[in-house]
Amino acid sequence: MLQTEYEFTLPCGYVDAQGTLHQHGVMRLATVLDEIESMQDARVRANSAYLSVLLLGRVITVLGSIAPVTPAVVERLFSADYVYLQDLFVRINDAGNGIIETECPSCGTRFPLDLLQGATP
Repeated sequence: MLQTEYEFTLPCGYVDAQGTLHQHGVMRLATVLDEIESMQDARVRANSAYLSVLLLGRVITVLGSIAPVTPAVVERLFSADYVYLQDLFVRINDAGNGIIETECPSCGTRFPLDLLQGATP
């Protein structure tokens, strides 16, 4: 079964206007529509770096008690959390969904390794 949602914990956490810390969240796989609509946004045409902000705002479904997560929330993340989420986005949306084949250095047995979850049976 295809996994479409991934839980995460931010290294620092988002602090909302009331001072509440939000560290745990869920990110879903991106769709073609996420990519297309984000690329058409005027903010991306003015500054291509804004694409990541819009994409993360679309694919992060929950952050602590915040749902939906908007680009305005993403804009206020600490840099370490933003980089962490960009990396997670790339890893889960990779064609292989983070699964690589590797080999045991001791016995030579080959097995799949899910970079997001650990060894798979």
